[in-house]
Amino acid sequence: MMGKAIVPEATARQAVSFILGAVAALTVVMLFQYRAPATGLSRARTHGQFSGFRSSDEQYHRRNGTLQTVHHQAPPIAGAAGDNRHHHEHIATPKDNSTTSTTHTAAVRSDHLPSTDRQEEGAEEFRGLAAAVARAATDDQTVIITCVNQAWAAPGSLLDLFLESFRIGDSTARLLPHVLVVSMDPAAHARCLAVHRHCYHYTMPGVHMNFTSAKFFGSKEWLEMVWSKLKLQRRILELGYGFLFTDVDILWFRDPFKHVTAYADMTISADVYFGDPDNLGNFPNTGFFHVKPNARTIAMTKLWHESRDSYPGANEQPVFNMIKKRLVAELGVRLRYLDPAFMGGFCSYGKDLGKIVTMHANCCVGLKNKMKDLRSVLDDWKNYTRLPHWEKHRARWTVPGACIK
Repeated sequence: MMGKAIVPEATARQAVSFILGAVAALTVVMLFQYRAPATGLSRARTHGQFSGFRSSDEQYHRRNGTLQTVHHQAPPIAGAAGDNRHHHEHIATPKDNSTTSTTHTAAVRSDHLPSTDRQEEGAEEFRGLAAAVARAATDDQTVIITCVNQAWAAPGSLLDLFLESFRIGDSTARLLPHVLVVSMDPAAHARCLAVHRHCYHYTMPGVHMNFTSAKFFGSKEWLEMVWSKLKLQRRILELGYGFLFTDVDILWFRDPFKHVTAYADMTISADVYFGDPDNLGNFPNTGFFHVKPNARTIAMTKLWHESRDSYPGANEQPVFNMIKKRLVAELGVRLRYLDPAFMGGFCSYGKDLGKIVTMHANCCVGLKNKMKDLRSVLDDWKNYTRLPHWEKHRARWTVPGACIK
């Protein structure tokens, strides 16, 4: 009888042990699955991006001589008033156990985010922009934007060459539905609507200037036009979208998003490039750059625009070059340059047509000169694509031209 009693008792113990073990295992699994959000900036990738590895922000700032004891924590982006979209960049802000914080961090949190007042102020100037951007944006909330006036949008002018390059480029036609053409005058808008799907007329209330004709480099109208683009770009960031801005005198032959790293807040082309994408000594070209939407970049575009008064008569590009180290040191902006071997321009460009991604008619004054050389570049690309693969390495640009050397 004793032997028979021991067997059920042992069986019962095994059953209880099994149940307790299962409960413990399930508890451990649930603890692993429920984890608090990671601190810092969420890095949503745009179409075609790949991650760029950096060990820390400290290494970046040390390398460029901009290291400060500043803790850059970007708070969430506020949505625009009246905008039905609820896309925001979610950023976990951990509790700060320290008793002090830097003055600038507080400034970023309070002064550089779109408050309700600022949203209402911009509602009239940017009426319809949120809807236009939403229609053109990729699934991950990125839009390609360019600006035109009547002269640039006229038949046979820059806009036609720009759009044609997308259609004949390598895997670039699929990007065309995400291009938003911003027109600076009614005639340019009408022409845009005739040739492209996504157009937005930027009216700029309070600015009484004629933007229809080709503007002379450095003229009052030209300066107003290039600086106005920066206000529109900041508004797009405030709406929660990232963007890749491209001048309309740039031809697209391959997908540039493959050269934009997830690490960088801003990835920009270069007129002068010293071989290192993180070297702040590179000379930027603001005709082609990608920006992610976060508090740092909104603060960057605000400070950039406000710096106009400190450099009267200068356009946005030299002003950016003057303040870039400040943007990195004070705002924590992660800036990265693009190699001209891929994102080329008449100032500096890659000779290998097998690598070239975009070609910019920079270092070139005058619409006729730009058109002449861009047509030649486009013809060179067409000839390159017709060559058999074993002959492509011999393809070269047709130089010299009116500007390209």
